[in-house]
Amino acid sequence: MLDYEQIQTGDNPKYCVIWLHGLGADGNDFLPIVPQLRLEQAIRFIFPHAPMQAVSINNGHVMRAWYDIVAPDLLARQDTSGIQQSQRSILELIQQQRDDGFATEEIILAGFSQGGAIALHTGLRYTPALGGIIALSTYLPLADQLDAETGDHNKNLPVLMAHGIHDPIVPIAAGIRSRQQLISLGYSVEWQEYPMQHSVCNDEIDHISDWLNKLGH
Repeated sequence: MLDYEQIQTGDNPKYCVIWLHGLGADGNDFLPIVPQLRLEQAIRFIFPHAPMQAVSINNGHVMRAWYDIVAPDLLARQDTSGIQQSQRSILELIQQQRDDGFATEEIILAGFSQGGAIALHTGLRYTPALGGIIALSTYLPLADQLDAETGDHNKNLPVLMAHGIHDPIVPIAAGIRSRQQLISLGYSVEWQEYPMQHSVCNDEIDHISDWLNKLGH
């Protein structure tokens, strides 16, 4: 089981958000965002720490990563086994929260960059459907396998994708292509873009707040 940080914004939380950090960061990276969210209902936030591993694109340096990246082209020689291993780790966290009383539709996967890729990969395949996915500054990995590995039960899954127009790490074209791939498969995707690089901005936090507050309505 992955180690993680946890914040709960009130008693008897209605939802659980499992939020995955980006490459080289850790579970503490997005903790400061929680107080900035304008939440209308109590939510439990889980911020897992990715395992330490060598990352090829960073000269083999060991850092927290959800999977290996071998080239600037994120779709070149994707680390299928690493992606699937992280998927299994997130499935364990989801099951832990289900065992703690959350229904599947009350669990949301969120993630930034690499973490967003794992959130999309795992959440779109989960049965029964989760409550939603928040995918920030990211892309859809192993996209050609998705249609065969999921079902119609997930087509109504709320998906929020957001991206910086000037992102030099995960170009916005990758995010737009992923959104179009999802739409072509029958998913409904809410899309937001901002005049920023590979980061998070205040307008984005406001949109995430609005999206979370719409859940269940």
